[in-house]
Amino acid sequence: MNADDLIALVRTYNPKTNEKMLADAFAFGEEMHDGQFRHSGEPYFTHPIAVAGILAEQQMDDATLITALLHDTIEDTKASFSDVEHRFSREIAELVDGVTKLTNLQLSSTETKQAENFRKLFMATSRDLRVTLVKLADRLHNMRTIKSMRPEKQAQKARETMDIYAPLAGRMGMQWMREELEDLAFRVLNPEGRNSIIRRFITLQKETGDVVEKITVDMEHEMDKAGIACDIYGRAKKPYSIWRKMQEKEQGFSRLSDIYGFRIITQSEAECYAALGAIHRRWFAVPGRFKDYISQPKSNGYRSLHTTVSGRDGKRVEVQIRTVEMHEVAEAGVAAHWSYREGERVENRFAVDPARWIAQLTERIDEQDDDNTFLDLVKLEMYQDQVFCFTPKGDVIKLPRGATPIDFAYAIHTRIGHACVGAKVDGLRVPLWTRLKNGQSIEVITAEGQTPQATWIDIAVTGRAKTAIRKALREEDRERFIRLGRELVRVSFDNVGKKPTDKALKTAGKALGLGNVDDLLERVGAAEITSRDVVSAIYPELAKTVGQEIEARRAVIGLDANQTHRRAQCCQPVPGERIVGITYRGQGVVVHAIDCEVLADLEDQAERWIDLHWQEGTHSATNTITLELTITNDAGVLGRICTLIGEHDANISDLVFVDRKPDYYRLLIEVDLRDVEHMHIIMTALEADTNVASIDRHRDPNRAGQVQRRS
Repeated sequence: MNADDLIALVRTYNPKTNEKMLADAFAFGEEMHDGQFRHSGEPYFTHPIAVAGILAEQQMDDATLITALLHDTIEDTKASFSDVEHRFSREIAELVDGVTKLTNLQLSSTETKQAENFRKLFMATSRDLRVTLVKLADRLHNMRTIKSMRPEKQAQKARETMDIYAPLAGRMGMQWMREELEDLAFRVLNPEGRNSIIRRFITLQKETGDVVEKITVDMEHEMDKAGIACDIYGRAKKPYSIWRKMQEKEQGFSRLSDIYGFRIITQSEAECYAALGAIHRRWFAVPGRFKDYISQPKSNGYRSLHTTVSGRDGKRVEVQIRTVEMHEVAEAGVAAHWSYREGERVENRFAVDPARWIAQLTERIDEQDDDNTFLDLVKLEMYQDQVFCFTPKGDVIKLPRGATPIDFAYAIHTRIGHACVGAKVDGLRVPLWTRLKNGQSIEVITAEGQTPQATWIDIAVTGRAKTAIRKALREEDRERFIRLGRELVRVSFDNVGKKPTDKALKTAGKALGLGNVDDLLERVGAAEITSRDVVSAIYPELAKTVGQEIEARRAVIGLDANQTHRRAQCCQPVPGERIVGITYRGQGVVVHAIDCEVLADLEDQAERWIDLHWQEGTHSATNTITLELTITNDAGVLGRICTLIGEHDANISDLVFVDRKPDYYRLLIEVDLRDVEHMHIIMTALEADTNVASIDRHRDPNRAGQVQRRS
């Protein structure tokens, strides 16, 4: 294609195109790329021309086409940003620069780098969507000519295309491009699988004849009878689409029925529904396979009626019914916003505003401080298929397929999500992990004081819900970790005879490279650093004395030489907690935690109270506490919990099931450990396990008469 050919193609839909600027861009690009060649041996400039041709077929505006012709000039030639700006315009220079930055993103690198680059990709997209359109056309032509690359490079580009560019094209409503990108990548990644699908198609066609033509004739006959003027197009689905269905349904090709698709293009919305009625009168509709995207359009502007029917000879076929305007948007997606016809920008009432669409897609980018969390969010947004549910007032909530009442609650408002305790679907109470279906009415049940649970992360599907839950859990954990960290630091400072003043903690935080006191205490409470590290940061000589293991019989200070001590089983105090001793005739001293409920009954017996505190240093792992856990009833969960405790140098001395449910178990585990810091590390590790719904320290006042002897 030369400059005249490209201009002639553009003039078919935009007679008012700026021919001089297009020709100038063509000449400039050809000059800059002179002497450069592709892997195939062709002159390099054949690639930008092909990219511009792809976009011209989508009836794009002049600025986008010029960007396509120049998209590699800033990166691969001596041309600079200012050169492009001076010769053409600031707008085009920024578009070319945007494509250059996208090209430089190595999106198929390691997971962390991929997450970071995804963020950059969407930030670039948010500035001008035409940058992404040029990049998609660039990738499409590269995939069409991929055979000239080295095999390892082919595989890398094909995987990148399958994982990123094809879903992105689909999310933008450019379904034709998604299907072609997937099929081109499939040809590289699994050539034998693709060839087997094609061979089976050829065999099927020999056995049954041209099924598509036969069904098309049948449909045209039905439309004529109903008096509906329309165009009907039929085709076999792409090999990759069929392969994916075979994998999802775990069926062989011979058992896969809906491998043919048909489109009926009408003149009006009313005729769409009339055509649907005619199709359903003629053939049996497959239950559960009808979708009305006209009354509930997708966020990228897509509108159509979808149904699956049992057609000729019982073969299932998919039918899409839409108007001409809807079809234009279905083919071009978000790109329809820039389409031209007869020299004027097309005014398609169904075309979505790109700025609004990309704002919806990237509205949570700035909220994400974790690149991997953002990567999860983006993949969810890109791969989702939608269901439509209703609030009790009749408002429609759009959700991805597989969404739960948790997602529904957060879609209404973050506050509703946080307070959710249950849900009713069509008037019936259901578990929060229930998968929602199209057309259901959802009522969210809330309760004051409810907070998000860690298990909700696995239940939620939408990025919005997961983001809100993680943020709430982080805030709640931070407050809890700060409180616990303050107590752990207090104990360690007491052990060396010092006070943990704010100034001391601020000094320690500075020495450890932390911003403020709360950050320091949070890290201690989260077991990321130890309280001994804090002491060492400002009192290194004193900290050396802390760490020698203390025998159980010497664990408590404040007893007379002839007195023995025992730990009370009602509160199970451990080193690091504040304690008090209570004397019992003939039984020595029983050690209680200072907040033990039993002590309230002994307030009027002050003569029995002894002021005690724990010995400084490292205690032996002989102090038993009881943990109460609720875990999911799944294979291997209990074994993993026990292993996790053992990995943290603690021993399980007893285990009792308190309650057994079909989905959950509640149990008490007695664990032998060193001190309060050791206990917190173990509880934090258990709480982080996705199969642990809740964990608490179990204390039983009724066990006041029982003791654990330590003498």
